Amino acid sequence: MGKTVKKQRPVNLDLTTIRFPVTAISSILHRVTGVISIVAVGILLWLLDVSLSSPEGFLQATSIMNSFFVKFIMWGILTALAFHTVGGIRHMMMDFGYLAETMEVGRRSAYVSFAITVVLSILAGVLVW
Repeated sequence: MGKTVKKQRPVNLDLTTIRFPVTAISSILHRVTGVISIVAVGILLWLLDVSLSSPEGFLQATSIMNSFFVKFIMWGILTALAFHTVGGIRHMMMDFGYLAETMEVGRRSAYVSFAITVVLSILAGVLVW
């Protein structure tokens, strides 16, 4: 017979009570937008191929882009690309020593990257619509 060991560690299974710091949210979103960017490259290359295939292909690509749903997807792609780019620049500034690698600087730079992304997202919306 084996001994039963009672573990005294706390277990939190209620995911709604877990609060991530802004730096963790920024890091997770940077990874997610990287994956979105990879998928987006395929979509954008397909649309470019259609538009450059012939004059009829260009008209087909134009009609595809007239759909609200496609415009919304394109806006999402541009927003993801903007956040990933801004987050990448933030990480490079930290790596090259232009930003200190402290929690406070990380927190502030995450908020700044969110703010810059909101502005770029609005501009992308103006561009798409």
